[in-house]
Amino acid sequence: MSYRTYQKRTAVLASAAALAGSAVLMAAPAARADVVDVNYQCKTPIGDKSAVSPIDIKSVKSGSGYRLTMTFEKGVSSSPVELGKGAMNPSAVIKLGGADSGTVAVKGPANPDAIPANTPIKITDLTGTYTPKGSGKVTFTAGVLTIKALGTTTTCTPGNSPKPSLTLTVAASGGGGSTGGSGTTGSAQDAPAGGEDLPQTGPEDSAIALGTLGGTVLLAGAAGVLWLSRRHQARG
Repeated sequence: MSYRTYQKRTAVLASAAALAGSAVLMAAPAARADVVDVNYQCKTPIGDKSAVSPIDIKSVKSGSGYRLTMTFEKGVSSSPVELGKGAMNPSAVIKLGGADSGTVAVKGPANPDAIPANTPIKITDLTGTYTPKGSGKVTFTAGVLTIKALGTTTTCTPGNSPKPSLTLTVAASGGGGSTGGSGTTGSAQDAPAGGEDLPQTGPEDSAIALGTLGGTVLLAGAAGVLWLSRRHQARG
């Protein structure tokens, strides 16, 4: 075998090993998101009302924490009178579970358009910042929704014990999360957006296994290249 052919074969082996290792490592999941139907039981100034809205909670890494966005796919509650533009201000809490506890406060802008009387109130996207206090798998579940409009307050509580809308595998930051007396962590202040987490497609153990496999493939490829180099030198 000529030296030029040997060089090409060595380069191909090294590239294949690197690509295989990278592909396996990239497949390691970090988050899982689900759209969950939440049956809100609302206490309004004119009586009790209920409505089911699919809730989606997404996360974007931001520094040592995560920017959370809570989206309501359907309106909840209603008003007997029209709510003019900017008359309604929503906020909510997201309950933490798993490796962390407490709640994260989220809030959104006032309604951008007028809401006709006796129609479901469309909630704008609610955002807040979560800073991990511990390491592990953390769940995020829709909590109490609060709607303030025209000097009144409507409180909507999930009545169907909804499952988590988001699961994240997190690592505690150096300084820990900000914790209030009621167990609240994070804030409803907007944070700069970072890279969004990829949906999780399997359990946490599979992520560790995939990462180990990627490193093994990469090391095996490098060992093969080294063996070829020594064999070529011995022949020379």
